[in-house]
Amino acid sequence: MARKQRTSKETKELFRDPSGQPHLFEKSYQEELEAKAKKQVECLGMTFENDEARRAYFLKELREKLKDPEFRKIEGFPIGSDDDILALSDPPYYTACPNPFIEDFIRCYGKPYDSKTDKYRREPFAADVSEGKNAPIYNAHSYHTKVPHKAIMRYILHYTEPGDIVFDGFSGTGMTGVAAQLCGDKIEVSSLGYQIDSDGRIIETSLGQNTRIISSLGARRAVLNDLSPAATFIAANYAVPVDAKAFAREMKRTMKDLEDECGWMYETLHSDGKTVGRINYTVWSDVFSCANCAKEIVFVKEALDRTTGSIR
Repeated sequence: MARKQRTSKETKELFRDPSGQPHLFEKSYQEELEAKAKKQVECLGMTFENDEARRAYFLKELREKLKDPEFRKIEGFPIGSDDDILALSDPPYYTACPNPFIEDFIRCYGKPYDSKTDKYRREPFAADVSEGKNAPIYNAHSYHTKVPHKAIMRYILHYTEPGDIVFDGFSGTGMTGVAAQLCGDKIEVSSLGYQIDSDGRIIETSLGQNTRIISSLGARRAVLNDLSPAATFIAANYAVPVDAKAFAREMKRTMKDLEDECGWMYETLHSDGKTVGRINYTVWSDVFSCANCAKEIVFVKEALDRTTGSIR
């Protein structure tokens, strides 16, 4: 029996109904794509008609690089066909192999150091840093050695200025890249306990009556590297900007499809044998065998006091 597809009022139509406009102030996904296709983008000092043109140009460049035998001799080069590497890549931002565009990136955005004219000076960062591990960004792909991006932001704000290049050679899943970009987010920087004045200067106010300017509001540019292709792939999806509305819409659509196809797996009948309920969790219990009569004893049934929630 075919399942009836459920609809959600939160899901936007893919295409506008030719007979009318159901949402007066909301663009359809098709219209958003058309608008995006007309927007010029700048990348590594070059201007492209749109983001697809940028992607096509650099994919062609990467394909040529992959034909170079010396390029493939780089230690740690992944085992895979050219088509597989190209399918995963979004050059020059992310490549599923050693990124051949890093030199161009440094040349375009780097600032050569001149000891005679450069006035850069920072005291060592000396403060206790403690951040929770329950933020949505952290929980999107958590593991026990992952460093919260807010902890990294404090160091980046202390040692760098907007537009500076930050390199992380052991980037894991890319929290340094997230931190570098969020140094330009006023709300995120304010959540660290700093104040931001009208000129974008970041002020530390935890010094009692004394305050000091520690940095300026603005994103930094991150170069992320890791030996694990899986890690760099996750890092790229964390750090490369996406259309948040389109992503949320696609996730809602995917979740609805999963609900329609697999939701029945998480349903059960209540004790009345009629009412259908959703399974929130399943309790697995030890089962013991009586040494005298060999009868099975289910631990949770015999030992759990459901009134107090404790073991007898």
